[in-house]
Amino acid sequence: MPDISPKKDELSFEDFKKEVLQDYTIAVISRECSLLGRREVLTGKAKFGIFGDGKEVPQLAWAKSFKNGDFRSGYYRDQTFMMAIGKLSIEEFFAGLYANTDIQQEPMSAGRQMGGHFMTHSLNEDGSWKNLTEQKNSSADISPTAGQMPRLLGLAQASKVYRAEKNIDSTLFSNNGNEIAWGTIGNASTSEGLFWETINAAGVLQVPMVINVWDDDYGISVHAKHQTTKENISEILKGFQREEGTNGFEILKVKGWDYPSLIEAYQKAEKFAREEHVPVLIHVVELTQPQGHSTSGSHERYKSKERLEWEKENDCNFKMRQWILDHGMATEEDLSQLEKDIKKQVRDGKKAAWTAFGKQAKQENKEAIALLTDLANASENKAFIQPLVNELKENTEPLKSVVIATARKALRFVRNENIEPKTKLINWITDFKNRIQPQYSSNLQSESKWKATNIEAIDPIYDTDAKEVDARMILRDNFDKIFENKPKALIFGEDSGEIGDVNQGLEGLQEKYGSIRVADTGIREATILGQGIGMALRGLRPIAEIQYLDYILYALQIMSDDLATTAYRTAGKQKAPLIVRTRGHRLEGIWHSGSPMGGVLNLIRGVHVLVPRNMTKAAGFYNTLLASDEPGLIVECLNGYRLKEKMPSNLGEFKTAIGQVETIREGSDITLVSYGSTLRIVLQAANELQELGIDAEVIDVQSLVPFDLNHDIVKSVAKTNRLMVIDEDVPGGASAYILQKIIDEQNAYMHLDSKPQCLTAKAHRPAYGTDGDYFSKPSSDDVFEQVYAIMHEFKPSRFPKLM
Repeated sequence: MPDISPKKDELSFEDFKKEVLQDYTIAVISRECSLLGRREVLTGKAKFGIFGDGKEVPQLAWAKSFKNGDFRSGYYRDQTFMMAIGKLSIEEFFAGLYANTDIQQEPMSAGRQMGGHFMTHSLNEDGSWKNLTEQKNSSADISPTAGQMPRLLGLAQASKVYRAEKNIDSTLFSNNGNEIAWGTIGNASTSEGLFWETINAAGVLQVPMVINVWDDDYGISVHAKHQTTKENISEILKGFQREEGTNGFEILKVKGWDYPSLIEAYQKAEKFAREEHVPVLIHVVELTQPQGHSTSGSHERYKSKERLEWEKENDCNFKMRQWILDHGMATEEDLSQLEKDIKKQVRDGKKAAWTAFGKQAKQENKEAIALLTDLANASENKAFIQPLVNELKENTEPLKSVVIATARKALRFVRNENIEPKTKLINWITDFKNRIQPQYSSNLQSESKWKATNIEAIDPIYDTDAKEVDARMILRDNFDKIFENKPKALIFGEDSGEIGDVNQGLEGLQEKYGSIRVADTGIREATILGQGIGMALRGLRPIAEIQYLDYILYALQIMSDDLATTAYRTAGKQKAPLIVRTRGHRLEGIWHSGSPMGGVLNLIRGVHVLVPRNMTKAAGFYNTLLASDEPGLIVECLNGYRLKEKMPSNLGEFKTAIGQVETIREGSDITLVSYGSTLRIVLQAANELQELGIDAEVIDVQSLVPFDLNHDIVKSVAKTNRLMVIDEDVPGGASAYILQKIIDEQNAYMHLDSKPQCLTAKAHRPAYGTDGDYFSKPSSDDVFEQVYAIMHEFKPSRFPKLM
């Protein structure tokens, strides 16, 4: 073991001993929380438990090297670390287990995530940034295995950007890029592609990232021999080891119970990453999992007696205890008394957390009993209502859902009665929903003054002699203004840098602004998204470019599980205002002309989904999002870059409103709703229909999420009494979403004289070539004929059947 005893001019032995015993105290507290937490689940007080037992000691060593400004991107085994940096108390641990919805009592997610998912608060109450350099930071965990890795890359890259770009005001975010992004992952999860993609990208980028691999030989019940070649992740990563004159990683391997060696390893890793901006992997081996994977099962089912005995003998807490005794830092009696005191401390903390959790529900229960008692006494159906009162009186579960469900059932028995207690109960239920529902549903989007829908539209301005140019030039020149005026803005993606993207929308900008701010990446969509998320979490304004909409499927899990849920799963305490740039809709063939909008928009609620019909509108969306504090996906029309548009004179300033539709052709006979490239086809059909006396109104959705906040489409339907949605997604895709919004939310059905219809692409992927496009996606002929058929049904004498 290395010697970590105090040196001259460092801690005295007494101070050193005090620090060691404080570490051991945290380890024992964490273990007791895990043990008692499991019991709380098995007795029914909590729904599920997944804990960090067996990983305590390496997390104590890690915490010593974790400085203010640093970020964690970890997973559900890191409770000891969070306790060690002072961000998780006993009461908060159990508040998370019980799903307490008070963010002050359960600061990890306000009860939205299961216990074991951690974060720190990056934002003030008004949604503005805290000074992240003055606190230890943790990005909010997600459950999907290895899903934390892409974000980790971006958190680390932010330090590189802040160190390299001197024009950025980094006051709240960085001290000259000295911050490390620390990640954790289980040994089995290193089998995931996201891990390997992150490792490779970090080695290329050379960012200050340290990955901790907690290795206990298992992934739930599956042994490492089924998970990892050679059963050893650091061994098979040796090709990534940095050598003189090459990039790469520093790779360290250390036993998870060896307290002094762990501290030395983390000191080395910190020096490499913080000073040299070199990524490091620490493979922490010989760890255990004393209670198995989670409360959903027992590890006795799949571990041999010999393995279970080995785990007891090599338990990191047990080994640390022995080390303390061997080095004379405490006696057996000292440690026994300490452990006894901690057991009581954890029990008391658990009781306090349970009491706090049930306080609101018990008060609501008391109020409901009084209201239902009055209702029963006044109702002719007392015999049916009184049992509900008795149920609430006997209710020992402090669950708000039980209380409100019982109150709602009572209304069924007085539906034909007009009595005062009924009115009081209805008012109470309404108030209850208004107060309680936001505890579970708020912050899907930003609720700050910078929310995107608060940004007012500014129209493009055109000089009298404004030239018509290739539309891609409007994007290019608008990006130029963005980078000129917003030092924190940067863009990166496949072919985005040197050649200025495949459609020349960034032409010449890398040469002007440098390879940090306009950057090429490898072919690795998930970590392109992760770069953006991590940098956005640290105050930068990244634009992550995914070359084609079809390729976004590679990154969709990260967009859905991480980016889209950031504000929600943190109850508004973190934000990641990332812009995802892509291009899609019609081009050529199965892999380059897909429009999977139905899947995308339903999987990434929490991200604005914007579908501009031209590049001026797209540029306006970039300007709007950059003025907001929310993430957005902008899908540019792939076949629109060479079409001509007038060049605005207020580049970088005009803004396209989010959540608002635009009527681009007025009419009186039918409302045609579409977006993106398909609008050109719809307009062509509308003009041809006009020749036959059919006057179609055409509406550009522009913003799928959020959708038509002013309900302008229903106003059009009230005028035309007919509706058709045209979409190049598959049947039941985005068209079904649009129709639900119009018919269900806007109640357009009240104004319809004909059945609302959808015209979509075929169910298969689009075939290649001009003919493939024609026979796969809606054509102007399809639009014409379907609209004509609707009008034929309405007035067959005026519009005789076509065929």
